[in-house]
Amino acid sequence: MTTLAKAVQNLGRSGPVLREASASGNLRVLASLLGPAYRGLVMQEARGAQSTAMQAEHRAIFDWSYLRDRPHLARLYEAAKTSQWNGTTDLDWSRSVDPLDPEHALIPEDFHPVSTTPAWQTLGEDARMKQRHDLLAWLLSQSLHGEQGALFAACQVTEAVPWMDAKLYGSSQVVDEGRHVEVFHGYLTRKLEKLYEINDNLYTIVDALMTDSRWDMKFLGMQIMIEGLALGAFGTFRQITREPLLKQLLTYVITDEARHVHFGVLALQECFQGLTDRERREREDWAFEVALLLRNRFLAWEFYEEHWAHAFKRAEWERLTVGSKLMGSFRQTMFKRIIPNLKRIGLLSDRIRPRYDALGLLAYEAGRAAPELTAADLLADP
Repeated sequence: MTTLAKAVQNLGRSGPVLREASASGNLRVLASLLGPAYRGLVMQEARGAQSTAMQAEHRAIFDWSYLRDRPHLARLYEAAKTSQWNGTTDLDWSRSVDPLDPEHALIPEDFHPVSTTPAWQTLGEDARMKQRHDLLAWLLSQSLHGEQGALFAACQVTEAVPWMDAKLYGSSQVVDEGRHVEVFHGYLTRKLEKLYEINDNLYTIVDALMTDSRWDMKFLGMQIMIEGLALGAFGTFRQITREPLLKQLLTYVITDEARHVHFGVLALQECFQGLTDRERREREDWAFEVALLLRNRFLAWEFYEEHWAHAFKRAEWERLTVGSKLMGSFRQTMFKRIIPNLKRIGLLSDRIRPRYDALGLLAYEAGRAAPELTAADLLADP
């Protein structure tokens, strides 16, 4: 297939997503996402690529006064320093992971999108377990790719944020994100022995964050949206898996992610107080478009193309996935953090609320912002 023909085919497949993304009608938001959407959804630049170059543009702000005048961020930095862990020595890598072991199932059978269909019933027990293994590998692969995006974004924000206390905390997050890349990659390659490419929707978000020159937009996209999603998704994985090493790994990662989200809330609450009405509308609309992309991230097209394209049309696969127990659990856990945090930083006005309400997401607005957690907190609540 020629490059042009492939682009046309991908444009047709991405049509519903692009129509959703244009619903806000905010031209500034659409302009900022047009390039990433074209590169990610239409040209699929990350498919089959060992690496991708993105043009990152932002100002690096040096603070020669070294003023430490934000005690709430200073306390978070102290908490980060005392909560560091070593992915090599603190995790029990000696544990074997057998995807066919029903006693330590990676994910429950009823979380698979097609587990209620006649096609699933035709599979033998080993084939069903292998399906669950590959689905988890796809999900954790997207987590790995998101963590690499978070690593780069944390580096950029640390350079660009104007406050010294935020720079110091940001340095600890860079270390956290590097550790997350290390442990997810290790689990995928050494234990599951399978790694999927980055999903086109996730690539589009990462591209948009890397190429936006405004530090607060990088912060909004990464700390509130992607980290909020990760906190919810990892909580779901931790609850449903019976595999001990993965549960242990996620316990440590979740404690880091809770701090990262809290950092975003603290910093953006202050930053957004000085926004003009136009700047606030743009950030509200941008966050909504990213929420749509995050929701579509879990449609698992790459897994579908490998395992089920012969049995279901894409529209049927999407219907099954959206209605699955897995997707329902992700919607609840990821948006129960994202929506309250958007409200707390002032990006859930009466103007934008109907759009979230149409997606059924306002039910989560009464929730509380992500707490600061320790591994001990999670171990006490398995």
